[in-house]
Amino acid sequence: MAVKLGINPIGWSNDDLRELGGETPLETCLAETKLAGYDGIELGHKFPRLASELNPIMVRYGLALVSGWYSGELLRRDAKAEIAAMQPHLDLLKAMGCGVLIFAECSNTVHGTQHIPLADRPVLPADGWQQFGARLTDVAQAVADAGLDLVYHHHMGTVVQTGEEVDRLMDATGPSVKLLLDTGHATFGGADPVAMARTYRSRIAHFHAKDIRREVMAEVWAKRRSFLEGVVAGVFTVPGDGMVDFAAVLAELPGYDRWLVVEAEQDPVKANPLRYARMGQENLARYASAAGMM
Repeated sequence: MAVKLGINPIGWSNDDLRELGGETPLETCLAETKLAGYDGIELGHKFPRLASELNPIMVRYGLALVSGWYSGELLRRDAKAEIAAMQPHLDLLKAMGCGVLIFAECSNTVHGTQHIPLADRPVLPADGWQQFGARLTDVAQAVADAGLDLVYHHHMGTVVQTGEEVDRLMDATGPSVKLLLDTGHATFGGADPVAMARTYRSRIAHFHAKDIRREVMAEVWAKRRSFLEGVVAGVFTVPGDGMVDFAAVLAELPGYDRWLVVEAEQDPVKANPLRYARMGQENLARYASAAGMM
């Protein structure tokens, strides 16, 4: 079965810094997603959160809903409380026919705070991983019971940012916890996305195709910039426009037949969303075809 190509709306309207693309209507994002050749799109903050309202919109534009981000708080509450808080989001994804729920631990993240440097992000102590992993496994099992996979999104500014932290997370969780491999966040966090794909192939159930501009990344670290300052400066871009070796990454995922999603947040004033969406689609389709995925 061939992969499908999707995109995240964050190139049109940023969820963490809402003045980026704040004036762009959802209809523009969806129309341009279709024009750029994608099969589906992930949720953003401008999307209705009731299936009865969202489904007719998606049908109108001929797009599938791929999934949607959920901000977890498992460092502050137990699995039972998290499952209850997550239920409306899970219900929406299930009603829309999604296969995965994207989960990231955000109870103490700095990725949405523009004045805090990435270098000052939180770090989970060694004795905190066991409880965190156990809670996450319980939440993932509840998601599995609903017919979806929980895919964990390692993310800059959070407690799961580096390759070592991804390893600790995978070691501390059961098989119900799957991994979202994000090539941009892996690279930005100092990990090798090729090695990550090779190590966790059996648990990778979702893929975010994000490229990195090497010079901007170096400046973020050298000048103690925040995550959002890096975004505005253009640290992220679409596949094929940066330093990530997508051919090598996809070569480590034989048999992968789920979504490949372009997720490349940029300032839409500097990076025209339709132009970059088309570039990302064309490049990712070429990489996927070369890897035998299409």
